[in-house]
Amino acid sequence: MTLRTEVRQLAELGPLPAERSASTEVVGRYEDLIRAISRPVSDEEARALARLFGPDGFFGLAFALVHLIESSPGWPLAGVLADQSNEWLQDLQGRVSRKADSEA
Repeated sequence: MTLRTEVRQLAELGPLPAERSASTEVVGRYEDLIRAISRPVSDEEARALARLFGPDGFFGLAFALVHLIESSPGWPLAGVLADQSNEWLQDLQGRVSRKADSEA
C-alpha cells in the first residue's frame, strides 16, 4: 500500500483519542498531520483514514477526516461503508445515501 508520508504518520498514531483525554501536544500533532494532507486522497489513503475515527469529534478533526475521505476518486468505497462501528462511519454512509436521494 502506497501512502503519502503524512497519511502514513497519521495512521501510525492510531485512532483519534477522546477529547477529554488528549493533551494539547497530542491534538496539535493530529491537527498538523491532517492539515498537511492535500486533496484528493487516494482510495488506499481513504481506507487508512477511515480507520482513524475515535469516540468523538476530536475538536473538529474527525470532520476534517470525513472531507478527506470523500475526496478519494473511488468514493464511495464499499469496504469503508460496510463498517458501521462508530458514528463517523455511520455519518459517511448517511451522507452517501442523502446524496444519492438528492440526485434521484
